[in-house]
Amino acid sequence: MQDPSSIDAVQELLAGTGYVCPRPLATVLFLALRLGRPLFLEGEAGVGKTEIAKALSLATGRRLIRLQCYEGLDAGAAVYEWNFPAQMIAIRAAEAAGEADRGQLQHDLFGPDFLIERPLLQAMRPDEQGAPILLIDELDRTDEPFEAFLLEALSDFQVTIPELGTITAPEPPTVILTSNRTREVHDALKRRCLYHWVDYPDFARELEILHARAPEVAETLSRQIVAFVQALRTEDLFKKPGVAETIDWAKCLLALDVIDLSPEVISDTLGAILKYQDDIMKIQGSEAKRLLDEAKSSLETA
Repeated sequence: MQDPSSIDAVQELLAGTGYVCPRPLATVLFLALRLGRPLFLEGEAGVGKTEIAKALSLATGRRLIRLQCYEGLDAGAAVYEWNFPAQMIAIRAAEAAGEADRGQLQHDLFGPDFLIERPLLQAMRPDEQGAPILLIDELDRTDEPFEAFLLEALSDFQVTIPELGTITAPEPPTVILTSNRTREVHDALKRRCLYHWVDYPDFARELEILHARAPEVAETLSRQIVAFVQALRTEDLFKKPGVAETIDWAKCLLALDVIDLSPEVISDTLGAILKYQDDIMKIQGSEAKRLLDEAKSSLETA
């Protein structure tokens, strides 16, 4: 499938996968596709940054390659590794067979048959479905040296393997980087990308997202869920619930056959929307009732 030809087409394309894309995000995504620029998405956890790459892959039929970042990630783990156990077996087999051509053996050991391709190298390979979508997820979890390494990959869309040389992508992948902003990412990397801050949605958009992702939930309950979560985000919490938690909570309430929110139901299911015990203790009991009353009052006056 060809890339969308307009901003409206981006929104329509993603809507078909259940992703409700606001126009500012659709605009920067359209520009990233049109200009071939990496897209850097920053925002709180659970607001849909990772999902945009998944939705784009599903909508366009292009392969999604995900590099999940973590502390200590280095170029080797992100680009390639040599299959050491298989190399050892090949060496022993050659010795047992009496093969004496060490130069040929060394050439074979460091060839494609023993190469384990990791996400960055996979993204440089040609694909019959079109250039893949490379998701570099939670970049802020890595160290600064890895950021420096990414500069070459994102600038020239190439990686270098000492034994094989430089491998350049025949068609650059669409690159989407995400960050939860646990630390600042270096300006040199950001300058190579288009940037967008993904914020918590307003009531109308979050309700639309819930309808798309959990259509089985009744309208009245859906409105109550979204209103309560919106009120919850105004509280001083260690970790405010994201859209992912809203959807999870709605599905939990649906499984419990809940038709109307109550303080008791909220207290019993807080673990679906809050992930820290201090936050749960803070909201239980009278606080849950107060927030629910505020949520229902806002619905009545809307």
